[in-house]
Amino acid sequence: MQVLRPERPDEPVELPAGRPPAVAAPRTPWWQRKSIIPYLLIAPATLCELLVHFIPMIAGVVMSFYGLTLFTLHHWSTAPFVGLANFRVAVNVNGPIGQALLQSVEVTIPYTILAVGISWVIGMVAAVGLNVEFRGRSWLRSALLVPYALPVYVAIIVWSFMLQRDNGVLNTLLVRDLHLLHSPPFWLLGSKAFWSMLAAAVWRWFPFAFLILLAALQNIPNELYEAAAVDGASSWRQFRAITLPSVRSANLVLVLVLFLWNFNDFNTPYVLFGNAPPTAADLVSLHIYVVSFESWNFGLGSAMSVLLMLFLMIVSAVYLRVLRRGGEFNV
Repeated sequence: MQVLRPERPDEPVELPAGRPPAVAAPRTPWWQRKSIIPYLLIAPATLCELLVHFIPMIAGVVMSFYGLTLFTLHHWSTAPFVGLANFRVAVNVNGPIGQALLQSVEVTIPYTILAVGISWVIGMVAAVGLNVEFRGRSWLRSALLVPYALPVYVAIIVWSFMLQRDNGVLNTLLVRDLHLLHSPPFWLLGSKAFWSMLAAAVWRWFPFAFLILLAALQNIPNELYEAAAVDGASSWRQFRAITLPSVRSANLVLVLVLFLWNFNDFNTPYVLFGNAPPTAADLVSLHIYVVSFESWNFGLGSAMSVLLMLFLMIVSAVYLRVLRRGGEFNV
């Protein structure tokens, strides 16, 4: 076989028989390399995370070290550096600001515990009840997920209308229809505001608990329940010995997620009470918002946000470390 040299086209070169001429493989563009493609696919999501979460978080941490108030906001780049002064003010329980923050924490903790506990109980009862075959089960499952599918603000606004004193559905039912009360109470004022906020939160979050627990229950083999029934175990005994241990891993993750969501809850108190919540409904997230955007003290509000983030990180780390030591799952 003969080929022509590029530099001397008039002199053919004889190649050994049976060997085709070597052809250089085309060079693959860098964006089509297998080692690069996964990073390109996650790049848009990573960029969004940076813009939406990490950059504002870093900015908040930086702002917490500056005296960024109403008087320095118009020249924010020249705001004075105050170091840890904002943090000292926030944690000083002898001062009015520290006392208000501590009181907000004292409201948030029982709110979170009750919201997580009640949501879990309702979700578990619903999951166990809807894990058996009966007519209309699919429709009932879909109906229970409606509160979770609704936009957050729409769902809470509905509760706000229901809890109105003069024209709310709840007072109309209790006072005018059933005559259980003589006068309509103020559900969004005083100590009743806490329970109203809790009811709205539970209504929002129990469908999530129901969904997670139902998925976990469907992974339990029916043979375990059949064998337990043959041995004479009651329904309560089967629930304690089979159901709860089988969904333990899902429960542990569910409790942590619900804890973080409820402790950080801002939408529920803000939509129900606006920027002036009653003392009984002053959650930490809303309290930080009022300090930042109503009092125009962004440096102090950022310091409170950093303290809240550190608290939640510590609680989550301790929780996961305890689980890992207990051998529940690898974290």
